Formats: sequence, structure tokens, C-alpha cells
Amino acid sequence: MASATQNAKDLLGNVADKARTAEGQVADRVKDFASQTADRAKDFGKSASNMAENATSRVGSGVESMADKLRDSAPSEGMVHNAATKVADTLERGGRYLQEEGLAGMADDLTSVIKRNPIPAVLIGIGVGYLIAHALRR
Repeated sequence: MASATQNAKDLLGNVADKARTAEGQVADRVKDFASQTADRAKDFGKSASNMAENATSRVGSGVESMADKLRDSAPSEGMVHNAATKVADTLERGGRYLQEEGLAGMADDLTSVIKRNPIPAVLIGIGVGYLIAHALRR
């Protein structure tokens, strides 16, 4: 009888050891999966950020190209020439800004403008919110 009891204890001990081993393996697999998922999400975020920056740069290049076309198609003198030149210069500066600063630079500039002018920024935010709400109601 003592031998049967000892065998049962040994069997239970072996089962418990195997359960602990399996638990550790499952925990390790879950950790690995979570780590891989986090890495993939991080890579996706970087990829999306790079794509947005590249798109911003392309838009800036397109705006500069538009400025050149405007200059080329404008009359060589007169009031229309002066107006077209001013618009083209503004477009060119805007295009360069987009290419050089990108989204991160634009966000930094917007943040600094809001910090310097908080009340107008809040009023503009309220106005934009109102316009969006009004447009969505229709």
C-alpha cells in the first residue's frame, strides 16, 4: 500500500512538473508573440511616418513646379505680371517650406503659434468645430 501511495505521489509530482514546464513554454511563446507584434507595429508606424513625409515633400515639389508654370505663363509686364509674380513667389516659398520642414516642422510651428496666441487659437478651434458640426448636420 505504501508503494502504491508513493507511486501516486511520484505520478502527481511528474504531472505537476510537466504542467509547470508547459506553463513556462506558453508564457515564453506569448511574450515572443507580443514582442513581435510590438516590433511590427513600430515598423508600421515608422513606415507610415516616412510615407507621409515623402508625400509632403512631393506636394512641396509640386507647389514649386506650379509656381514656375505660373511665372512662365504670365505676361512679361504689367499689373497681371506683378500679381502673378507675387503669387508665384508665395507658392515657391510655401513649396520650399513643405519640402524642408515636412509634417514634423509644420506641427512644431503650429504648436509655437498656438502657444504665442492661445486665445485666437481657441476661438479658431471653436469656429472650425462649429463649421464641421454644421456641415455634418446636413
